Amino acid sequence: MTTAQFGLDTFGDVTEDANGKPVSHAEAIRNVVEQAVLAEQVGVQFFGIGEHHTDDMPMPAADIVLATIAGRTEDIRLGSAVTVLSSDDPVRVYQRFATLNAVSNGRAEVTLGRGSSIESFPLFGYDLADYEELFEEKTNLFAELMKGEPVTWHGKTRPALDNQDVVPHTGDFPVWVGVGGSPQSVVRAAHYGFSLMLAIIGGHPKRFAPYSQLFQQALKQFGRDPLPVGVHSPGHVAATDEQAQREFWPYYRDVITRVGRTRGFATPTEASYAHEVGPHGALYVGSPETVAQKIAANLRVLQATRFDLKYGIGGLPHESLMTTIELYGNAVIPRVRELLATPAAGMLPASK
Repeated sequence: MTTAQFGLDTFGDVTEDANGKPVSHAEAIRNVVEQAVLAEQVGVQFFGIGEHHTDDMPMPAADIVLATIAGRTEDIRLGSAVTVLSSDDPVRVYQRFATLNAVSNGRAEVTLGRGSSIESFPLFGYDLADYEELFEEKTNLFAELMKGEPVTWHGKTRPALDNQDVVPHTGDFPVWVGVGGSPQSVVRAAHYGFSLMLAIIGGHPKRFAPYSQLFQQALKQFGRDPLPVGVHSPGHVAATDEQAQREFWPYYRDVITRVGRTRGFATPTEASYAHEVGPHGALYVGSPETVAQKIAANLRVLQATRFDLKYGIGGLPHESLMTTIELYGNAVIPRVRELLATPAAGMLPASK
């Protein structure tokens, strides 16, 4: 636990200016670069960008933004959060992140996902009826590509490869599989020897503890060494709990209400929000001390050694996001390390 890693994830959400008007897509993307530069300055160890293709999250080419960030940073690791492998070509995904690994001098990572946001499927001509098969086949091919040897592969979802050398060869880089609640995905990650990233966006985080246990058991059954488990969850940090909750609530309410129309989420209420930001919810919203206590407790419960805070939400101003990043790096992360170094500290009370 004392060697835990801490990151920040963003979906490139469009922010609002001082007049409450949405900024342009170009400005939103440039702001992400500035946020990543600050993240390194305050000691954050990883910066991830999640692929989306919507007007409020205009981030369809995260690898290009990550390469730009690589040119302005030196140490922070850079990767996706997530790459929707099901609607992409595994060869191109491998090539893009192998290239990022080169330009960043070995700092690249990739998190592969089936796609909880499915706007990329019709965009690139994929049928949602093939949702499971697409991810299974493409993950299988990606695992072959990661071996760094000529690839022979055939399947239904793309043309076959016959002893094909896929370049560039830039060394290994970490591969994670993002999981939002599917045991099959947990076992799949273990089968291919990829690390597990638990995307926990609602409910009590401890309900994901069986997935961590299943992952390590599956690794053992497949004859693999233990691999890291990470946690990706949304949050917002401000000087006080009251300020953080007040700032985050209206944007969270509006975004979840809008997204919920197509994804089946319940409309947030002030009561449900209060539960999610409380000790047994999935939102890390509060002062540095409150957020640190919750991170430390849930890392223990989930037997995880990586925590990525998904900061920001549509509309929340860029200046507020910069404050969150600064507090997360300068106050939250050091405090979590203190809590994890004390065996009896950082534990949440048992839920009733």
